[in-house]
Amino acid sequence: MSEIITDKLTGKASAGDIDVTSEGGAVTFQLQQGLGKSFGNIELGTTLVESFNQSSFTDVGTGVYTFNFTNSMANKNHVTTGNNMRNAASGFGHTAASGNSSDTSSTTTSATMIYTNVSNSTEDMRRSMAVTHGDLA
Repeated sequence: MSEIITDKLTGKASAGDIDVTSEGGAVTFQLQQGLGKSFGNIELGTTLVESFNQSSFTDVGTGVYTFNFTNSMANKNHVTTGNNMRNAASGFGHTAASGNSSDTSSTTTSATMIYTNVSNSTEDMRRSMAVTHGDLA
């Protein structure tokens, strides 16, 4: 491993692997582990306008989208978070991973998200966005 020292980054690096020392120097963490592995931004439920490691999306129903990964995740235990912009001129919405007690919302190749309005009713949003963290296969 070679030593990396700059005014912002101190750690050890090897091919595809960087360990970073915390601000106080007490903890070392693996940078690659914390990087987002996939993101998607869907406009008006019809167009994937910006993405990384997403081949497509599936409109499952009102306010429900499945983001399909180009490269598979190592397992279904990845974490996907989302955001939305409503079509309405005011108000706000909520975003959550879709799922139930059988834990069927995430697979190694996709993540499903639900977008709801303030009344907790599913709603197709102006923009539906999601970011996934975890290990790639």
